[in-house]
Amino acid sequence: MTHLALLTVRNEAAFLLEWLAHHRAVGFDDFLVFSNDCDDGTDTMLDRLAELGWLTHARNDGPYDKGGIQFTALKASAKMEQVTSADWILPLDVDEFVNIHVGDGTLTDLHAALPDATAITLTWRLFGNNGQVRYLDQPLTDTFVKAAPEVLHWPWRASMFKTLYKNDGTYRKPGVHRPRDVDAAKLEQARWFDGHGRALDDQFKTRRIFSNYGRRNYGLAQLNHYPLGTMESYVLKADRGRAVHSDDILDVDYWVERNFSTDEDTSIERYRNARDANLSALKADGTLSKLHADAVAWRKARFDALMQQEPFRALFGRLLMTPPTRPVPPKAAQFMIRYANLARQSGQ
Repeated sequence: MTHLALLTVRNEAAFLLEWLAHHRAVGFDDFLVFSNDCDDGTDTMLDRLAELGWLTHARNDGPYDKGGIQFTALKASAKMEQVTSADWILPLDVDEFVNIHVGDGTLTDLHAALPDATAITLTWRLFGNNGQVRYLDQPLTDTFVKAAPEVLHWPWRASMFKTLYKNDGTYRKPGVHRPRDVDAAKLEQARWFDGHGRALDDQFKTRRIFSNYGRRNYGLAQLNHYPLGTMESYVLKADRGRAVHSDDILDVDYWVERNFSTDEDTSIERYRNARDANLSALKADGTLSKLHADAVAWRKARFDALMQQEPFRALFGRLLMTPPTRPVPPKAAQFMIRYANLARQSGQ
């Protein structure tokens, strides 16, 4: 049974090897990675990884669909052999790490816990910045261990999920958060479960992209999401732009909605030994090791250049002044949800 992870990257070479090493430890045995407009050697690193048999690299140079860079890549992937032949598929970002809590933490253990599932929603657990300013060359999953509470009442974006789904023809195209292009004749056979082990209703089969908040969603598995990184890295992220909604500029609003650092979660440490073994094997290749070091140096040089521009210097200053995000109390969340429901009912 093959598990394919789909990834779209730009200027992420400093983080790529950790991401691959981790997900190989989880049980993914195939990777299809798209790159675009890379300045830090990410595309060259992917070419080398392809030569070593770790993944398939596809360049995503445009033009791009109105849905954005990532949507364009996923649309193209639907026709590729890696996608058509995979048993299970999960589209991910380089700041998302699958974290399975059952058994030995592998995909095999997750399937054993949910044997009837044809789709499993992996809900984000947001890991905040926790006051870390300067970028260091060390694993994200070791660096950021402060996260949102296990039960979060607002905002809905904090409860978004990615979908691990069986490639049985029910859905003919991968999507950013959920598979697309439904074969209506096969939809009845779809069995969706969440990362807590609950069977999901039919609305998840066709349209939902976030889990119900205000309850636990991580009993069997979660998706550790590190959307911010250090303040220095966030400035580079703003410079790079977004893979989805690429016309939207990253600013403090994005930061505030994701900078939860109230609870410690070190559950992903279960993968450390296997990850480190995979990482050592990757860095044993002299070419990959040099490309990684060059990417780290590029990040530092790029930050120095950006900080000489007022918009990025102002953003960095705002990050320094912005405190960690305070979770919204249940009553306040209910107040907000009431207005969200009113807006939905009125079609706004």
